[in-house]
Amino acid sequence: MLIVLLCALLLDYFFGEPVKYHPLVAFGQLANWLEERLNETLINIHSESKVEFSSEFIIEATNDSGSSSTKASNQNRLNGLIAVLICIMPAGWLTYAVVDEGIIGFVLEVIILYFAIGLSSLKQHAQEVLIPLVERQYEQARQALSKIVSRDTEDMDEEGICRAATESVLENGNDAVFATIFWFAVAGAPGVVIFRLTNTLDAMWGYKTERFNSFGFFAAKFDDILNYIPARLTAVTYALMGNWKNAMQCWTIQGSLWESPNSGVVMAAGAGALDVQLGGADQYHGEYKERPDLGCGQKAKPEVIQQACDLLDRSTIVWVVIIALITIPSWI
Repeated sequence: MLIVLLCALLLDYFFGEPVKYHPLVAFGQLANWLEERLNETLINIHSESKVEFSSEFIIEATNDSGSSSTKASNQNRLNGLIAVLICIMPAGWLTYAVVDEGIIGFVLEVIILYFAIGLSSLKQHAQEVLIPLVERQYEQARQALSKIVSRDTEDMDEEGICRAATESVLENGNDAVFATIFWFAVAGAPGVVIFRLTNTLDAMWGYKTERFNSFGFFAAKFDDILNYIPARLTAVTYALMGNWKNAMQCWTIQGSLWESPNSGVVMAAGAGALDVQLGGADQYHGEYKERPDLGCGQKAKPEVIQQACDLLDRSTIVWVVIIALITIPSWI
């Protein structure tokens, strides 16, 4: 386990995220293809633009709109569950079948874990925001930020850019690094594949919008379940590697206020560890969304983005050391 992890981290350090032929790109295309065929909301939008209904049908449908809406929502949830299972189960089973205990299995595990870990990629995206920000090239910083966050970045000031970038580093540090390592330690390569694919589906479908509210229900719930323990281990690690007292206080008070049961814990602890104020209102798809405040202390500045990246590095070292302490005694 330790050797596979170290090899994967070294590959990530020297080569970063593969620019071409990343398996998650092909997986994303499959997920989009399935959604187009199974998401009732999307199908209805297309069909309504082509079909004209008679007035009698409209009256009948209106009289039973409540029950019909509930049935449609439940059916779409079921469709979403089917889509999740189609995306995840064959990949998990195939990984289990091909990963052997020999040298080929070792190499496959290293490659799978390398593709799944996104430490270098995450820090690279953060640097692409930080460098123009330091040079006061705010438009370039906003464009770079738009690639890693879902909120509107066009009108962000310097503090808003710093807040968003820091939140992204802290939150994705759990998804792309620590939760991935956790599931590798628990279930090997199949665990990594199942977790990362579930996490990707949540990133694609886990929105509370008209299009995804029902269809993406199970993708979001499965991701919450798989992330529950890793998120809290990540929060503890952030606290250990930063301001412990502030991190634990922010986690206790603010973590449960966030919409996501896992992201709130991670970002609150991370913000407290860095002594920085994050969260607050932000604009999504043209509308302002009130979000709880996270952290305490200084307002977000460009140097905080680098501090968040450094926190990730220190936390990764802690995880490697812990796994080493667990596995090395078995060699003796």
